[in-house]
Amino acid sequence: MEDRSLIEETFPVREVSEESVREKNVRHGHISTLHVWWSRKPLAASRAIVYAALVPPPKDNVELKKKREFIAMLSKWENSLNQNLIEKARMDILEANGGKPPRVLDPFAGGGSIPLEALRLGCETYASDYNPVATLILKCTLEYPQKYGHSNQKANEFGSTINLGANRLLEDVKKWGNWALEEVKKEITIFYPQDKDGSIPVGYIWARTIPCQNPSCGAEIPLMIQFWLASKSEKQVSLFPYVSNGKVNFRIVGTGYEKMPEGFKPDEGTVSKAIVKCPVCGSVIDGKNTARLFREGKAGQRMVAVVLHKPKFSGKRYRIANDDDVKAFKDAEKYLEEKRKKLSSKWGLDPVPDESLPPVGTLGFRIQRYGMNTWGDLFNARQKLALITFVENIRQAYKKMIEEGYDEDYAKAVVSYIGLLVNRLADKNSSLCRLIPQTEAIGFTFGR
Repeated sequence: MEDRSLIEETFPVREVSEESVREKNVRHGHISTLHVWWSRKPLAASRAIVYAALVPPPKDNVELKKKREFIAMLSKWENSLNQNLIEKARMDILEANGGKPPRVLDPFAGGGSIPLEALRLGCETYASDYNPVATLILKCTLEYPQKYGHSNQKANEFGSTINLGANRLLEDVKKWGNWALEEVKKEITIFYPQDKDGSIPVGYIWARTIPCQNPSCGAEIPLMIQFWLASKSEKQVSLFPYVSNGKVNFRIVGTGYEKMPEGFKPDEGTVSKAIVKCPVCGSVIDGKNTARLFREGKAGQRMVAVVLHKPKFSGKRYRIANDDDVKAFKDAEKYLEEKRKKLSSKWGLDPVPDESLPPVGTLGFRIQRYGMNTWGDLFNARQKLALITFVENIRQAYKKMIEEGYDEDYAKAVVSYIGLLVNRLADKNSSLCRLIPQTEAIGFTFGR
């Protein structure tokens, strides 16, 4: 290989940076959708840098300009699987390394962007990380697809594979993932009752509550930063709080519901930066006392509304939670305790994670000041039930695969992907999630 590499002479920084920013919006086929990793490098930048670091600069400026243009093209998301460009890049790298694939080592590989792109460009690639989550991501991103990605494959001269058949790994992940899902549905669908018109609950909106500290009031205050359910240009729907007999109640107003009351401002909730205003008497609780009430166990929770989807109809609908919704949740609480005892006895450990959260301030954690001290505290009872039921059935899926004669290592690979799905579920199925009214989507638990 030449003493100097192309990246030391030139690099299309602006073009690659633009592609890296654009890549953040890719939600189909990107490895970032497999599992959260907080310091993930853009694939566009990783691919461009690996190539530019492994090939020498051309001798004249005309060719140098062409190389810059080639790198910019190579970095585009839509060219990730462009065989002509990828094969050209591989040939350049092989030629620069005397016909042998160069060895690339990423000792702190994290989410796997750099080693993935080194693999794509035909390098002999090694990756490691001391974080067990990163290690699992690396196995699912790099090792298992290479090892089990195709049932019938043939290696070409660049060390890549040509697909001659169906992707067995993909099909088995779908098969056993769906098997686990159906088993979970059989067991816990009863705790998510459908409406009489066939509408399915796809979300429940809760509010944490604290008692008003005005001795003459004592009302239960629902803590809500704002009241929007949907704030799109074509759909404006909100919860409307009103006081009746000293209690805060809600109605749904806006597009498709009753008209928004005059002067109502959905952007203004009952809490801002932990400072709470009582909607009943107007008294204010400062941030320190709000946190104190949580730590002393005086905070509660209240189911406010249900998010619904009706099969064969587009969009989401909303309604106020009723007694049947509350009963279903309480039934789930009872069932969780039974199931928790059964699995604790069977597995030899509590299926609900009771480990302490990291110290306050570590990795952005600040919720301990509100009385949440263990990982299990991040989830309500029905969320815990759903998560441990998924875990139970994924473990069962592995046993069934072994009973059916699957190779143990291969079955482990299949279950690893399904296990990552549970992690994604935990990220969007906790009591810390929020509804994003601009998109009517669920916000992530571990975004920070």
